[in-house]
Amino acid sequence: MPPLSECIVATKKLPATTRDRKWIPIIWLPYFLFFLLEPALEHASPRLWLFNIIGGIFFLFFYFGMFWSNKPNRSWMYLAGIVLLGVIFAPINGGAATFFIYATSFCPFIAETEVGAVKVMAVIVTLVCVETWVMHLHWSFLVYGAAFAAVIGAGNIFFAQRNRANFKLRIANEEIEHLAKVAERERIARDMHDILGHTLSVIILKSELVGKLIDIDPERAKNEIRDVEETSRQALSDVRHAIRGYRSQSLDAELKHAKATLETAGLLVQSEASEVSLTPAQESVVALVLREAVTNVVRHSQARNCSLRMSPVNGSCLLEIADDGRGGPDVEGSGLRGMRERIVALGGTLIRETQAGTKLTIQFPLTQPNGKH
Repeated sequence: MPPLSECIVATKKLPATTRDRKWIPIIWLPYFLFFLLEPALEHASPRLWLFNIIGGIFFLFFYFGMFWSNKPNRSWMYLAGIVLLGVIFAPINGGAATFFIYATSFCPFIAETEVGAVKVMAVIVTLVCVETWVMHLHWSFLVYGAAFAAVIGAGNIFFAQRNRANFKLRIANEEIEHLAKVAERERIARDMHDILGHTLSVIILKSELVGKLIDIDPERAKNEIRDVEETSRQALSDVRHAIRGYRSQSLDAELKHAKATLETAGLLVQSEASEVSLTPAQESVVALVLREAVTNVVRHSQARNCSLRMSPVNGSCLLEIADDGRGGPDVEGSGLRGMRERIVALGGTLIRETQAGTKLTIQFPLTQPNGKH
């Protein structure tokens, strides 16, 4: 039953791309068949069958409403409707205990707090006990409608809180990534302004002066146009120097950003980075691979600790990213395939181990495949 909780949270709390998977509630409908089992075994009359079918239609309305409603008050109305169906059908159909199980399963995802969920479940369980005693129902109805429902509802409290926390973490990580990109763009804009702003202003002024002097004083105009040429060459040199500076600092900045991202996600991080002489192409690949690996750790690993290590080893660059999370499937996703393709293009290897958490070992020669350093 716990997977039902994850589906409910995905439907109510995640972005629209997840909510669009409207087939998810269908997975849990087979539990509803228990409501139809007793009439089938007891060879119920057509009239009783009709009554049960009408009740089932109402249940389906409340059930899908619980999944797809974005209004808490309406969700509570749907839950109350499911409980009411259980109360109405309990005397004539022992399978109505299923309705109480569904109701307690939904409680943790509608209530704002754990205490609120427990109170609602306590009311439902008490209602089942009272009806069992007043209507002299079979003891099995009490087991399924009260005990079993209480156990499932209590378990779903944990899943509801965990998934809400994961959702908030994903939102925080996306916001951090967005702010980092904005800050980087602003930094580049400031640097370009500082580098080119004054220079371009000088070029414009001198060009205007040349236009005025070309007929009046051609000799001075020639001198001014030579100054414009020299100033333009200097501006081009400054831009190239700035670009080289970005390239040389990009990997170091990426390592710092990776550590900050992991720490923001609540992980304890150990980072060791030795000086490694890389080409701009190699730096770009390592930065992209590191970014993808850290993203996977934050989103999927559920780890508490992560270590980052980069060092030169026997003429090669060694990069290790390891966490103590839940590991992952053997099938590689598109992100991991992309990482592997980039490293292979550098003549290197990427090894992934998932026995105890996940460990990526990336190694490539500092000498490029064509023999150039």
